Amino acid sequence: MSDLEKADDLEKNRFSARARRYARVGANVGGVAARLAANRILSGSHDRESGAADLAAALGGLKGPIMKVAQLMATIPDLLPPEYSAELAKLQSEAPPMGWAFVKRRMQAELGPDWNEKFADFEHKPAAAASLGQVHRATSHDGARLACKLQYPDMQSAVEADLQQLGWLFALHRRMDPAIDTTEIAKEIAARVREELDYVREAKHVRLYQTVLADVPSVRVPGVWPELSTKRLLTLDWLEGQRLLTYKTADIEIRNRLATALYRAWWLPFSRFGVIHGDPHLGNYTAFLENGEPAGINLLDYGCIRIFPPRFVSGVVDLYHGLLKNDRDQTVQAYEAWGFRDLTHDVIDILNIWARFIFGPVMEDRVRTIADGVKPGEYGRREAFVVHRALKEKGPVTIPQEFVFMDRAAIGLGGVFLHLDSRLNYHRLFNEAIEHFSVDQVAGRQREALTGAGLRPPAAKS
Repeated sequence: MSDLEKADDLEKNRFSARARRYARVGANVGGVAARLAANRILSGSHDRESGAADLAAALGGLKGPIMKVAQLMATIPDLLPPEYSAELAKLQSEAPPMGWAFVKRRMQAELGPDWNEKFADFEHKPAAAASLGQVHRATSHDGARLACKLQYPDMQSAVEADLQQLGWLFALHRRMDPAIDTTEIAKEIAARVREELDYVREAKHVRLYQTVLADVPSVRVPGVWPELSTKRLLTLDWLEGQRLLTYKTADIEIRNRLATALYRAWWLPFSRFGVIHGDPHLGNYTAFLENGEPAGINLLDYGCIRIFPPRFVSGVVDLYHGLLKNDRDQTVQAYEAWGFRDLTHDVIDILNIWARFIFGPVMEDRVRTIADGVKPGEYGRREAFVVHRALKEKGPVTIPQEFVFMDRAAIGLGGVFLHLDSRLNYHRLFNEAIEHFSVDQVAGRQREALTGAGLRPPAAKS
């Protein structure tokens, strides 16, 4: 047997192992869920710490889509009890990479039998491997450095299987803890994970961000190589940079510079175009250097992009002004613009607890940390606990689908600011982002930017 044939057999075995691992998702997660339900029914309570450890152990060796979903769930405050979030946050997102023989077959399937001739160089070893695919460095024939993101095989079927199990977990969660109706949250997670499988759409997201961040020199967006891209292969410019945490102990000026770039990368697209990056993960950006010093950030991943109707953006601005002026009517108008329905006075007061936490850093015109004395992994947890406890008495409340990734982006970004220990005037940064805000202007900019990127505007809801 030749070396290539041996490699092929090895890759087949690895693929079979991966398939078996996905097949175990239902058994592992279902077993944990059944034990939790039994404990709750038979004893009237359940040991959250033990259950959280069981769930983490069940998911820990599975990787793939279920890992992305699990980590995403862990970053949405109050979606899961704190014990569960803490355990899931420990799980690693890195999956075992595909070997070279398998990569060659995958590349041939995407670009044809002469795929290798389309590159001057293509590195065998992946530069990064994550839950849905892996990235290889390459070089074009004109010397440009490239990043080739190659999706693992059969991800669509794996995602659907995992989302089915996720739906079961959410249904169990609603029965055991009905204070927050997670129906819309489940829909939103499923929609975004499915979108991440479509690299043609992700390429359009990149083009969209080239437009929305064109006037922000502190944020770099890669170029797309359409002739080297397919639905399951995305080739972008390779943006050279350093990991952000490299500068965790750098001078405050450097940390503030990076934090300011991050803030603008997230909130300027949202406030002016109704677009937000829904995955504020440390691995999704690096710091680029000018004259040997960090000058801004490279925004690297565009799979999880959320496009909002302009009225949702208006809700954010209205809520800020309503809280600032203590105008209850304006805050209620904001919640309704987000999709909250049938709100009682008590529930509005509870939602305001969370809103005042999220908007807290932008309410005061002063230099400050994002949250004094809070650890990165704990940002928002205490407030979420208070809200959840109050909703048990006054709720339930259904979290609107569009709210999920807005909330997640705010919390994720806050966690990064805590990692950097930045000290900024968030009030001025926020007001810079919403300066001269107009729903009509957002609608016009969004329509033009989406059309230019080949994307459709979000469907209006009744």
